[in-house]
Formats: sequence, structure tokens, C-alpha cells
Amino acid sequence: MTARKILLGNEAIAYGLLEAGCTLAASYPGTPASEVLGTLARLRGEAPWPLHVEWSINEKVAFEVALANSYCGRRSAAIMKQVGLNVAADPLMSAAYTGVKGGFVLVAADDPGPHSSQTEQDSRFMAMAAKIPVLDPSSPEEARQLVSSALALSEKYEIPVMLRPTTRICHARQDMEPGLFAPEGKEEAVFEKNPARWAATPRFRLLLHRQLNEKLSRIAAEPALAPRRVTPPDGPATELRPPMALPREICIVASGAVLSYLQEVMADLGVLEDVPLFAVTMPFPLSQAFRQNILSIYSRVLVLEETCPVIEMQLQDRHRVDGRLNGFVPSAGELLPEVVEEIVRRFLELPTGTPVGAPSSPGRRPTLCAGCPHRASFHAIKKVFPKAIYPGDIGCYTLGLNLGAVDTVLCMGASISQAAGFYHATRATLDDPPPICATIGDSTFFHSGIPALINAVVQGARFTLVILDNGTTAMTGHQPTPAAGRRLDGSPVPAVRIPDLVKACGVRFLAEEDPYQFESFTSALEKARAHTESENGGIAVVIAKHPCLMDRSRLAGKPARRVTVTVSDRCKGCGICISQFECPALQATGEKSPIRIDKALCTGCGVCVHACPQGALETM
Repeated sequence: MTARKILLGNEAIAYGLLEAGCTLAASYPGTPASEVLGTLARLRGEAPWPLHVEWSINEKVAFEVALANSYCGRRSAAIMKQVGLNVAADPLMSAAYTGVKGGFVLVAADDPGPHSSQTEQDSRFMAMAAKIPVLDPSSPEEARQLVSSALALSEKYEIPVMLRPTTRICHARQDMEPGLFAPEGKEEAVFEKNPARWAATPRFRLLLHRQLNEKLSRIAAEPALAPRRVTPPDGPATELRPPMALPREICIVASGAVLSYLQEVMADLGVLEDVPLFAVTMPFPLSQAFRQNILSIYSRVLVLEETCPVIEMQLQDRHRVDGRLNGFVPSAGELLPEVVEEIVRRFLELPTGTPVGAPSSPGRRPTLCAGCPHRASFHAIKKVFPKAIYPGDIGCYTLGLNLGAVDTVLCMGASISQAAGFYHATRATLDDPPPICATIGDSTFFHSGIPALINAVVQGARFTLVILDNGTTAMTGHQPTPAAGRRLDGSPVPAVRIPDLVKACGVRFLAEEDPYQFESFTSALEKARAHTESENGGIAVVIAKHPCLMDRSRLAGKPARRVTVTVSDRCKGCGICISQFECPALQATGEKSPIRIDKALCTGCGVCVHACPQGALETM
């Protein structure tokens, strides 16, 4: 018997993978999924078999590495967030046709809300498009248990299986008793050559597609994953029957985190044992027997699921089913407990409850950390390119929005492609086109910036690109980049240098400066701008290199730059340093009153002295 633990949902998934004998896990960090691989890395020494874990260069590569391990008959996992699944869509769609050998689970963590993503897309739709089954856990404990179910289902039907936790599952904590790690993973890797399957031409792909459709039909009928009745508690759990206490023949169908909310809400309203509630663990493919029985017995069905109407669409009855499609359930946003309560009250025609008001305090908007080198970079960019177009990218540096130095944020790597697009658009139509200065982080550059930069060079674009190199994947927990010279476990590997990659992309102007050295960094930007405007110029790249102050491993043993900044009597309280530089250590004391420096927050970078137009900030 193992000890009980309070586990984060992502930790629970990692335990589930080890309990099921996973031999390889590959991921690219992205909230809300990042902690799964980090936990595997921490625990893999306890596994009684060799377990390979890696932070891959991007999600497509992670998927393909894990898939090849599965081709060899070994249990595998690819882990990513929902927008990362977009990057992996190409191998996902094809892998559904070829199938797998060893169990292959795709952990795709969705972010309804969204909390830390550019979309709140529903990965279950991606599963439907690829024609692979998807499991929807309603708690961290169920997420851990479903890992084994997913791998077993994958091996039984030789098909990738998606496990789709959401933010509220990934980041919730639950008391549970993890199982023992599997006695061993399959140690012998055997790849059975079969070009008609693994390297199928279009003619064979048609055959594989037909086989895939047959697999889905059989999977939909799997009894272990069929929807189950949660309430009323009397009678067999799978029995379908009309409600006893309410006069109308109604029921509720739910999946994922919403199911947990729903049970609490219905208990609070006193209807938990009166209204039939059905839990759907596998929303796709939905059991056809369940669909037929539900629609033959109940005159009205409420479907609660996040984020899109996946179950609702498969029920295929617009007249009797209430959900997102008919507007009964909001079409966007999380279904939080207060939202679920309001929906249930309307569905059951109960009195309206007391509305939950918004927090009285507006809160503080996200901002870059005090002393963040990106703030210095953005301040210099605005000084050298005051009226430029600023394409931005995905990372903590997206907060350059607050500083007026980011105009667009689309997806990873898009800052470079869009900079090229802005160049071609403005040069074709304007006599005096604005300069263009794009920004991208070091991890994002490795992820998807390199092809975009090659394309921009080949197509003759001209703009300045600032690569914000803080030496880590800061936004998601300081995972190492290929430039770190070490793998996830700390073992040394050749470091892939960004300057070498930039030169290999065909860029002829390259400078690398520390943004803390504000004058020399600004000078590098001015030279970069001149290169883009010169007769024989082109794209100019400036690497802003300074370690992230939050990454203690990067700063260990290195002397910290620390200067003391004081506020002189020249400060008139204009607030420009606060509104334009936005360092948390600079604080207003009242209208037209001198600012103060919070010594507890100040890191001593000294860059703020360049933000005051009156020269009132001085270093000692």
C-alpha cells in the first residue's frame, strides 16, 4: 500500500504514466500542461525501467519522437497545451491513419477562460477531426486513472488516444493514493517493417482510413468507457430511467471539470437525487446506444461541457437538447460553479439565485518583473523606433503590450512572418513607410522562428528583429533551451548558439548586447535600423542577452549587477517613468508628488535612470 499524497492534477497524470509503464515522454512547455513532464523528470529515477523524457524543440517534434517509440511497441506520451496541438496537427492527422503499436497517449491540456493562452479552443474537436478517441477527466484522481485506460485502449485498437484535462484539472490538487509504478516497461524495442502501413502512399491511405472508421465504431461501443449514470444512486449505475421526483422527463449530461461542479451545485439545490445525471468520460466517439436510449426516454436533455458542443453535436437533436448550440449555455468562457448554478436553475425552472458580483478591487494588471531585461530592451526599442510597427510574439515578453512596444500577437514565431508581411504591405503602398521592429524570445525562436526568418531573408524583407535571449523558457517554469548546453536532467550536450543559427539563415547584420548596458544596446539598435534602410541592407538582428532574474540556476555563482537609484528633487511627479517604463519598484505617492523606489522590489538594474525625462533618477 502506497502513501497518500496531495497531488497537482499534472503531477497525478505523471504518476499515472509511470503506473502504466510509459517508456518515453516528450513535451514542449506550455501552461497548463508544463508540470507533467517536470514531474516525470523528477520521478523517473524511481521507475524500474529506462525512461526517456525530453523537452522537445516544439510540439510537432515531441509528437513524432513519441510516436516512433510507440511504433517499436513501447508505451509513449506526447504532452502539450491546446495551441501546441495546432503545431502537432500534421503528424496527429496522419498518425490516426497509420495507428500505433505500443500504447500512445496524447495529453492535450485545454485552457477554457482562457487563463494563459491566445485561444480557448476545444482539443476534442481536433480529436474528432483526426478520428481518435478522447477521454475527459473530471478530477485529478480520474485523470491519473484514465492514463492507464488511454494506453490500454490505444494498444487494443492500435490508435492514438487523447487525454484532455483542462486548466481546472491540471492545476487543482486532490488527495489520492497513487498506485505502484509498473514493474517494468517493455525493454525490447521491436520495429516491424511494413511500408504499406508506416509509409503508406495515397492508395493505401484510403484503406487505412476505412480501417480507422471501423476502429471508431468498435471503440464507441467499449463498455468500460460508456457514459454512466451518476444519480439517482438507487439501481444499477448504467440504468436509464425517467426521474421520479420531477414531473417532466428531463436529464443532465456532463463531462470534465463541469461534472464536478454540477454535482456540488445539484446537491446544494437539493435536486441531486431527483434529476438523472450522466457522466461522459469519452466524449468522442460517443456511444450510439447511449444516444439512442437518452433520446428515447427523456424529453429534454441539458448538456454541460467545456468548451465546445462536442457531446451535444453527436446527440443530433436540436429540439430536445439544451446547450451551446441553442444558446441555453454561454458560447464562450469557463462554466464556473456560479455559471453552472444559473444554468441548472433555468433548466429546472427554479427561482433565480443571488448573483455573484465581480471582485470590488480591480486588481493589478500583469507586468514584467522588476529588473526584467526585456523592459530595458523595449524601452530602447521605443527610443530608437518611436513610430514603428511592433510585431510581437508568445512569451512573458508579450507584456511589452503594456509598454507600447508590441502591436500584434498571433502565435509562436509569427512576429517574424508578420514583420515580413508588414514590410511588403507598407513598401508597396506608402511613400514614407514606418520602420518595423519585431521581438521574439529565445525559446520561441528555436520553436518556430527559424523557418520564418529564412523565409523573410529569401523574400527580401527589411526589418529589425530583436531576439530577447534570457537563457530560459521563462514563462512556463524555466525549462532549458537548446542554447543551454544541457538536457532536462542536467547532463551536458552541445549548445546550439543563436548567433550561429541567425547567420545560417542568411542574415548579414548581427549584434549581441546586454540591454542593461543601455547606451551600447541602443547604439546597436540604431546601427540595425541604419542597415535596414541602407542601399544594400536587409534584415538586421539584435540579440538582447541577459539572464532571467527569476531563474536562480542561471544566476548561481555570477556577480549580480546592483546599483542604487535615488530620486532627486528634480522629480515633479509627472508619472512618465511609471506609465512608460512600468517597473513595479517605481511607485507614485500622489499627483505631482515625487515618486518613491520600493527597495524591497528594486533589483538594482539601474535602467530606470534612462526613463526619466527630467533626469531625476540618479545612480549612486
